[in-house]
Amino acid sequence: MCAFAKDIGIDLGTASVLVYIKGKGLVLNEPSVVAIDKTDGKLLKVGAEAQAMLGRTPGNIVAIRPLRDGVISDYDMTERMLREFIHKVSGGLQLFKPRVMICVPSGITEVEERAVIDAGIQAGARRVYLIEEPVAAAIGAGIDIAKPDGHMVVDIGGGTSDIAVISLGGVVESASIKVAGDQFNESIVKYMRRKHNLLIGERTAEQMKIQIGCVFPKEEEATIEIKGRCLMTGLPRSLTVTSTEMMEAFEEPVERILEAVHGVLERTPPELVADISNNGIVMTGGGSLIEGFDKLITARTGIHTQVAEDAISCVALGTGKSLDDIGDMTDGTVNLSRRRQMN
Repeated sequence: MCAFAKDIGIDLGTASVLVYIKGKGLVLNEPSVVAIDKTDGKLLKVGAEAQAMLGRTPGNIVAIRPLRDGVISDYDMTERMLREFIHKVSGGLQLFKPRVMICVPSGITEVEERAVIDAGIQAGARRVYLIEEPVAAAIGAGIDIAKPDGHMVVDIGGGTSDIAVISLGGVVESASIKVAGDQFNESIVKYMRRKHNLLIGERTAEQMKIQIGCVFPKEEEATIEIKGRCLMTGLPRSLTVTSTEMMEAFEEPVERILEAVHGVLERTPPELVADISNNGIVMTGGGSLIEGFDKLITARTGIHTQVAEDAISCVALGTGKSLDDIGDMTDGTVNLSRRRQMN
Protein backbone atom coordinates (compact mmCIF):
# COMPACT_ATOMS: atom_id res chain seq x y z
CA MET A 1 0.00 0.00 0.00
CA CYS A 2 2.97 2.31 0.66
CA ALA A 3 3.77 2.12 -3.06
CA PHE A 4 0.79 4.46 -3.63
CA ALA A 5 2.28 7.16 -1.38
CA LYS A 6 4.25 9.93 -3.07
CA ASP A 7 7.85 10.59 -2.06
CA ILE A 8 8.25 14.30 -1.33
CA GLY A 9 11.33 16.51 -1.17
CA ILE A 10 11.07 19.75 0.83
CA ASP A 11 13.39 22.75 0.89
CA LEU A 12 12.33 24.07 4.29
CA GLY A 13 13.78 27.57 4.01
CA THR A 14 13.60 30.60 6.28
CA ALA A 15 12.13 32.71 3.49
CA SER A 16 10.25 30.14 1.41
CA VAL A 17 9.23 26.49 1.20
CA LEU A 18 9.71 24.61 -2.07
CA VAL A 19 8.17 21.17 -2.54
CA TYR A 20 9.25 18.53 -5.07
CA ILE A 21 7.20 15.42 -5.81
CA LYS A 22 8.93 12.42 -7.35
CA GLY A 23 7.73 11.99 -10.91
CA LYS A 24 6.17 15.47 -11.05
CA GLY A 25 9.02 17.86 -10.26
CA LEU A 26 8.72 21.17 -8.42
CA VAL A 27 5.05 21.63 -7.50
CA LEU A 28 5.02 24.36 -4.83
CA ASN A 29 6.95 27.53 -3.99
CA GLU A 30 5.41 29.51 -1.13
CA PRO A 31 6.76 31.96 1.47
CA SER A 32 7.42 30.48 4.94
CA VAL A 33 4.72 32.57 6.60
CA VAL A 34 1.60 31.67 8.59
CA ALA A 35 -1.24 33.91 9.78
CA ILE A 36 -3.16 32.94 12.92
CA ASP A 37 -6.02 34.35 14.99
CA LYS A 38 -4.59 35.01 18.47
CA THR A 39 -7.97 34.69 20.16
CA ASP A 40 -8.54 31.02 19.33
CA GLY A 41 -5.24 29.96 17.72
CA LYS A 42 -6.96 29.19 14.42
CA LEU A 43 -4.74 29.00 11.33
CA LEU A 44 -6.06 31.57 8.85
CA LYS A 45 -3.64 31.68 5.92
CA VAL A 46 -0.40 30.00 4.86
CA GLY A 47 2.25 31.01 2.32
CA ALA A 48 1.74 33.90 -0.12
CA GLU A 49 -1.63 34.91 1.34
CA ALA A 50 -0.12 35.09 4.84
CA GLN A 51 2.91 37.01 3.57
CA ALA A 52 0.64 39.71 2.16
CA MET A 53 -0.55 40.27 5.76
CA LEU A 54 2.94 40.91 7.22
CA GLY A 55 2.95 44.30 8.95
CA ARG A 56 -0.71 44.91 8.03
CA THR A 57 -2.69 42.84 10.52
CA PRO A 58 -5.19 44.05 13.15
CA GLY A 59 -4.63 43.30 16.83
CA ASN A 60 -6.24 39.86 16.87
CA ILE A 61 -4.38 38.49 13.83
CA VAL A 62 -0.64 37.86 13.71
CA ALA A 63 1.45 36.88 10.66
CA ILE A 64 4.68 35.14 11.64
CA ARG A 65 7.63 33.35 10.08
CA PRO A 66 8.07 30.11 12.07
CA LEU A 67 11.65 29.55 10.85
CA ARG A 68 14.54 31.78 11.79
CA ASP A 69 18.20 31.51 10.75
CA GLY A 70 17.51 28.29 8.87
CA VAL A 71 16.02 26.38 11.84
CA ILE A 72 12.65 26.02 13.55
CA SER A 73 11.88 28.86 15.97
CA ASP A 74 8.18 28.01 16.43
CA TYR A 75 7.69 24.24 16.38
CA ASP A 76 3.87 24.22 16.46
CA MET A 77 3.53 26.74 13.61
CA THR A 78 6.15 24.93 11.49
CA GLU A 79 4.30 21.64 11.91
CA ARG A 80 0.97 23.24 10.95
CA MET A 81 2.53 25.00 7.97
CA LEU A 82 4.14 21.75 6.76
CA ARG A 83 0.85 19.91 7.20
CA GLU A 84 -0.93 22.48 5.01
CA PHE A 85 1.69 22.29 2.28
CA ILE A 86 1.82 18.48 2.26
CA HIS A 87 -1.99 18.41 2.17
CA LYS A 88 -1.97 20.90 -0.72
CA VAL A 89 0.51 19.00 -2.91
CA SER A 90 -1.12 15.64 -2.13
CA GLY A 91 -4.38 16.81 -3.72
CA GLY A 92 -6.33 17.00 -0.48
CA LEU A 93 -7.15 13.28 -0.10
CA GLN A 94 -4.16 11.65 1.59
CA LEU A 95 -4.77 7.92 2.01
CA PHE A 96 -1.13 6.92 2.36
CA LYS A 97 1.55 8.80 4.27
CA PRO A 98 4.49 9.92 2.09
CA ARG A 99 8.19 9.54 2.78
CA VAL A 100 9.68 13.02 3.05
CA MET A 101 13.22 14.29 2.56
CA ILE A 102 13.91 17.70 4.08
CA CYS A 103 17.06 19.75 3.56
CA VAL A 104 18.70 21.48 6.53
CA PRO A 105 21.71 23.81 7.06
CA SER A 106 25.07 22.05 7.37
CA GLY A 107 25.66 23.56 10.82
CA ILE A 108 22.45 22.16 12.36
CA THR A 109 22.65 20.70 15.88
CA GLU A 110 21.24 17.29 16.82
CA VAL A 111 18.42 18.95 18.79
CA GLU A 112 17.45 21.12 15.78
CA GLU A 113 17.75 18.06 13.54
CA ARG A 114 15.37 16.11 15.80
CA ALA A 115 12.89 19.01 15.77
CA VAL A 116 12.76 18.97 11.94
CA ILE A 117 12.21 15.18 11.88
CA ASP A 118 9.47 15.37 14.54
CA ALA A 119 7.73 18.28 12.76
CA GLY A 120 7.73 16.28 9.50
CA ILE A 121 6.26 13.20 11.21
CA GLN A 122 3.57 15.27 12.96
CA ALA A 123 2.75 16.99 9.65
CA GLY A 124 1.86 13.63 8.08
CA ALA A 125 5.09 12.02 6.86
CA ARG A 126 5.58 8.27 7.23
CA ARG A 127 9.36 8.66 7.47
CA VAL A 128 11.60 11.74 7.39
CA TYR A 129 15.12 11.92 5.98
CA LEU A 130 17.49 14.89 6.11
CA ILE A 131 19.99 16.15 3.57
CA GLU A 132 22.43 19.02 3.98
CA GLU A 133 21.62 22.13 1.95
CA PRO A 134 25.00 22.47 0.17
CA VAL A 135 24.87 18.79 -0.90
CA ALA A 136 21.33 19.22 -2.23
CA ALA A 137 22.35 22.49 -3.90
CA ALA A 138 25.30 20.80 -5.63
CA ILE A 139 23.08 17.98 -6.93
CA GLY A 140 20.45 20.50 -8.09
CA ALA A 141 23.14 22.53 -9.88
CA GLY A 142 24.09 19.46 -11.90
CA ILE A 143 27.38 18.66 -10.15
CA ASP A 144 28.35 14.97 -10.00
CA ILE A 145 29.24 14.79 -6.31
CA ALA A 146 30.02 11.03 -6.36
CA LYS A 147 33.42 11.49 -8.06
CA PRO A 148 36.70 11.94 -6.09
CA ASP A 149 36.80 15.52 -7.28
CA GLY A 150 36.47 18.64 -5.12
CA HIS A 151 33.64 21.13 -5.67
CA MET A 152 32.76 24.20 -3.64
CA VAL A 153 29.18 25.36 -3.21
CA VAL A 154 28.12 28.67 -1.66
CA ASP A 155 24.40 28.53 -0.85
CA ILE A 156 22.99 31.88 0.34
CA GLY A 157 19.41 31.40 1.49
CA GLY A 158 17.06 33.49 3.60
CA GLY A 159 18.38 32.67 7.08
CA THR A 160 21.75 30.98 6.57
CA SER A 161 24.66 30.90 4.18
CA ASP A 162 26.18 27.44 3.77
CA ILE A 163 29.62 27.04 2.29
CA ALA A 164 30.86 23.50 1.65
CA VAL A 165 33.54 21.54 -0.14
CA ILE A 166 32.07 18.32 -1.47
CA SER A 167 33.84 15.18 -2.71
CA LEU A 168 32.87 11.50 -2.98
CA GLY A 169 29.23 12.25 -2.14
CA GLY A 170 29.92 13.90 1.21
CA VAL A 171 30.93 17.17 2.85
CA VAL A 172 34.70 17.41 3.45
CA GLU A 173 34.76 20.90 4.96
CA SER A 174 31.93 23.34 5.62
CA ALA A 175 30.73 26.46 7.39
CA SER A 176 27.20 27.61 8.13
CA ILE A 177 26.67 31.21 9.21
CA LYS A 178 23.47 33.03 10.12
CA VAL A 179 24.06 35.79 7.60
CA ALA A 180 21.91 35.66 4.47
CA GLY A 181 18.91 37.29 2.74
CA ASP A 182 17.18 38.36 5.98
CA GLN A 183 20.34 40.08 7.22
CA PHE A 184 20.66 41.92 3.89
CA ASN A 185 17.13 43.25 4.42
CA GLU A 186 17.95 44.28 8.00
CA SER A 187 21.08 46.06 6.75
CA ILE A 188 18.96 48.10 4.34
CA VAL A 189 16.49 49.06 7.09
CA LYS A 190 19.36 50.11 9.42
CA TYR A 191 21.11 52.02 6.64
CA MET A 192 17.98 53.98 5.69
CA ARG A 193 17.38 54.85 9.35
CA ARG A 194 21.00 55.91 9.93
CA LYS A 195 21.70 57.71 6.66
CA HIS A 196 18.32 59.19 5.73
CA ASN A 197 16.30 59.19 9.00
CA LEU A 198 13.69 57.13 7.15
CA LEU A 199 11.86 54.14 8.60
CA ILE A 200 10.95 51.46 6.05
CA GLY A 201 9.37 48.02 6.36
CA GLU A 202 10.79 44.60 5.57
CA ARG A 203 8.81 44.28 2.32
CA THR A 204 10.20 47.61 1.04
CA ALA A 205 13.74 46.51 1.95
CA GLU A 206 13.22 43.24 0.06
CA GLN A 207 12.00 45.19 -2.99
CA MET A 208 15.08 47.44 -2.86
CA LYS A 209 17.39 44.42 -2.57
CA ILE A 210 15.83 42.71 -5.61
CA GLN A 211 15.60 45.77 -7.86
CA ILE A 212 18.82 47.69 -7.26
CA GLY A 213 20.83 45.59 -4.77
CA CYS A 214 24.46 44.98 -5.73
CA VAL A 215 27.77 44.12 -4.04
CA PHE A 216 30.10 44.97 -6.94
CA PRO A 217 30.23 48.30 -8.81
CA LYS A 218 27.66 48.44 -11.62
CA GLU A 219 28.51 49.72 -15.08
CA GLU A 220 25.40 51.88 -14.89
CA GLU A 221 23.93 53.30 -11.68
CA ALA A 222 20.41 52.12 -10.86
CA THR A 223 17.88 53.99 -8.73
CA ILE A 224 14.55 53.29 -7.03
CA GLU A 225 12.00 55.58 -5.39
CA ILE A 226 10.79 54.31 -2.03
CA LYS A 227 8.32 55.54 0.57
CA GLY A 228 8.63 55.39 4.32
CA ARG A 229 8.07 57.35 7.52
CA CYS A 230 10.32 60.26 8.31
CA LEU A 231 11.77 59.86 11.83
CA MET A 232 12.05 63.64 12.21
CA THR A 233 8.45 64.59 11.40
CA GLY A 234 6.59 61.26 11.69
CA LEU A 235 5.05 61.92 8.26
CA PRO A 236 5.26 59.90 5.01
CA ARG A 237 8.26 60.71 2.83
CA SER A 238 9.55 59.65 -0.61
CA LEU A 239 13.21 59.19 -1.40
CA THR A 240 15.35 58.08 -4.37
CA VAL A 241 18.02 55.51 -3.47
CA THR A 242 20.96 54.45 -5.67
CA SER A 243 22.66 51.10 -6.20
CA THR A 244 25.92 52.56 -4.82
CA GLU A 245 24.14 53.17 -1.51
CA MET A 246 23.04 49.51 -1.53
CA MET A 247 26.69 48.45 -1.79
CA GLU A 248 27.41 50.57 1.28
CA ALA A 249 24.45 49.06 3.17
CA PHE A 250 25.51 45.48 2.33
CA GLU A 251 29.15 45.90 3.35
CA GLU A 252 28.99 44.14 6.75
CA PRO A 253 27.00 40.97 5.82
CA VAL A 254 28.97 40.57 2.57
CA GLU A 255 32.30 40.69 4.44
CA ARG A 256 31.11 38.00 6.86
CA ILE A 257 30.16 35.68 3.98
CA LEU A 258 33.51 36.31 2.27
CA GLU A 259 35.34 35.53 5.53
CA ALA A 260 33.43 32.23 5.79
CA VAL A 261 34.35 31.30 2.19
CA HIS A 262 38.00 32.14 2.90
CA GLY A 263 37.94 30.11 6.13
CA VAL A 264 36.58 27.00 4.38
CA LEU A 265 39.24 27.28 1.66
CA GLU A 266 41.95 27.59 4.33
CA ARG A 267 40.81 24.35 6.01
CA THR A 268 40.41 22.38 2.77
CA PRO A 269 43.11 19.80 1.84
CA PRO A 270 45.49 21.06 -0.89
CA GLU A 271 44.44 18.47 -3.50
CA LEU A 272 40.81 19.55 -3.20
CA VAL A 273 41.75 23.24 -3.35
CA ALA A 274 43.47 22.48 -6.67
CA ASP A 275 40.25 20.79 -7.87
CA ILE A 276 38.17 23.81 -6.81
CA SER A 277 40.58 26.10 -8.62
CA ASN A 278 39.94 24.10 -11.80
CA ASN A 279 36.19 23.52 -11.32
CA GLY A 280 35.33 26.95 -9.94
CA ILE A 281 32.87 27.91 -7.19
CA VAL A 282 29.12 27.50 -7.71
CA MET A 283 26.65 29.86 -6.02
CA THR A 284 23.04 28.91 -5.28
CA GLY A 285 20.11 30.32 -3.28
CA GLY A 286 18.20 33.57 -3.62
CA GLY A 287 21.00 35.62 -2.04
CA SER A 288 23.39 34.65 -4.83
CA LEU A 289 21.19 36.63 -7.25
CA ILE A 290 22.26 39.95 -5.72
CA GLU A 291 24.08 41.53 -8.62
CA GLY A 292 27.86 41.16 -8.67
CA PHE A 293 28.20 38.55 -5.90
CA ASP A 294 29.92 36.06 -8.23
CA LYS A 295 32.29 38.79 -9.51
CA LEU A 296 33.15 39.82 -5.94
CA ILE A 297 34.03 36.26 -4.85
CA THR A 298 36.08 35.79 -8.03
CA ALA A 299 37.97 39.01 -7.28
CA ARG A 300 38.62 38.11 -3.63
CA THR A 301 39.57 34.43 -4.08
CA GLY A 302 41.01 34.35 -7.57
CA ILE A 303 38.75 31.36 -8.32
CA HIS A 304 36.19 31.65 -11.11
CA THR A 305 32.72 31.84 -9.53
CA GLN A 306 29.37 31.45 -11.26
CA VAL A 307 25.73 31.49 -10.21
CA ALA A 308 23.85 28.23 -10.90
CA GLU A 309 21.25 28.31 -13.67
CA ASP A 310 18.19 27.97 -11.43
CA ALA A 311 19.76 29.28 -8.23
CA ILE A 312 16.57 29.63 -6.15
CA SER A 313 15.30 26.11 -6.93
CA CYS A 314 18.66 24.28 -6.80
CA VAL A 315 18.27 23.01 -3.22
CA ALA A 316 14.70 21.78 -3.83
CA LEU A 317 15.69 20.12 -7.14
CA GLY A 318 18.65 18.42 -5.49
CA THR A 319 16.46 17.22 -2.62
CA GLY A 320 14.00 15.85 -5.19
CA LYS A 321 16.72 14.04 -7.15
CA SER A 322 17.96 12.47 -3.90
CA LEU A 323 14.55 10.80 -3.53
CA ASP A 324 15.78 8.18 -6.02
CA ASP A 325 18.12 6.85 -3.31
CA ILE A 326 15.57 6.98 -0.49
CA GLY A 327 14.87 3.24 -0.68
CA ASP A 328 18.50 2.43 0.25
CA MET A 329 18.40 4.48 3.44
CA THR A 330 17.89 2.85 6.80
CA ASP A 331 18.85 5.77 9.02
CA GLY A 332 16.67 8.83 9.52
CA THR A 333 19.32 11.04 7.99
CA VAL A 334 21.49 11.14 4.91
CA ASN A 335 24.91 12.82 4.59
CA LEU A 336 24.58 14.25 8.10
CA SER A 337 24.91 10.78 9.64
CA ARG A 338 27.72 9.92 7.21
CA ARG A 339 29.70 12.99 8.29
CA ARG A 340 29.19 12.25 11.98
CA GLN A 341 30.34 8.64 11.53
CA MET A 342 33.52 9.94 9.82
CA ASN A 343 34.14 12.31 12.71
